[in-house]
Amino acid sequence: MKLATFKFGGQEKVGIVHSGDGKLFDLAAAAGRNGAANPAFVSMLALIDAGEGALEQASAVFDKHGKDETLSVSAATADILAPIPEPRQMRDGMSFPLHILQAPRGQLKLAARARNDMAELARIEAEPLGELPEVYRKQPIYYITNRFSVRGTNTTVKWPRYSQVMDYECEFGIITKNKGANISAAKAKDHIFGFTIFNDFSARDAQRIEMEGRLGPAKGKSFDGGNVMGPWIITPDELGDPYKLKMEVRVNGKMRSQGVSDGMLFSFEEIIAHVTRDETLMPGEFIGSGTVGNGCGLELGWYLEHGDSIELEVEKIGILKNRVERQ
Repeated sequence: MKLATFKFGGQEKVGIVHSGDGKLFDLAAAAGRNGAANPAFVSMLALIDAGEGALEQASAVFDKHGKDETLSVSAATADILAPIPEPRQMRDGMSFPLHILQAPRGQLKLAARARNDMAELARIEAEPLGELPEVYRKQPIYYITNRFSVRGTNTTVKWPRYSQVMDYECEFGIITKNKGANISAAKAKDHIFGFTIFNDFSARDAQRIEMEGRLGPAKGKSFDGGNVMGPWIITPDELGDPYKLKMEVRVNGKMRSQGVSDGMLFSFEEIIAHVTRDETLMPGEFIGSGTVGNGCGLELGWYLEHGDSIELEVEKIGILKNRVERQ
């Protein structure tokens, strides 16, 4: 099942995505046809909080009323919001080895360009990538980001005035369910509600300074509208194996990079086990995979420009599309 949060007729709604991702079925309106409102269909968080029974109810309502065209709207005419406009928590990881190796080199190259030091730039480019630091194999590495700065597909990201280097990051991630602590990796699947796409827009020049202070990222990541997710959530039963998905980045319609979700140092189940060590996981949290290899401009030395349109496509999930503009 694919589930979306959307706005239509001035009201925020939760719907089932169907007809080749072209239509959104209004769950609350359909439940009303049965003569009783269902509180689980008020919002995506309410649906997650209501547990497995609520998804079964949603499926039953769709089976009964799905062919009623008055209960669906075109995805093209609706305002599709982030599937959870305000997650209860947001964590983003560093899971793909190629990105982990290439990102620091990208920051060094960015600093050399800022100083106009072409000799240093050439030296960095000539260096081999080296070995993956052992810490990344010892445990999942992640940071907590701003859950109030979330936006959805088709939004325009207004770039922060303090930054000149606009970048994207191609990721996917999970939405959690079922509150719990000290969850084993073997039982962590019971805490994955579904999967979505994440574009972790990054102010690279601000981030570079922060990383020198050995704390963060902060302003390199946290600015209004910079955490983009969507276009919707796909439940695990429909997605299948999440670790074999093709991932692609397109800028202004042209393919910029391709990757696969294979090769994460730790699975989402293992990340949940680590996160919940003496810490309670809440339903409705987001946990990002980190950037797939070659999935950002920092690795490629190819950043965004004013007015660029960027699409992140993850197989079986969909396409997350945004535009960036300087202020």
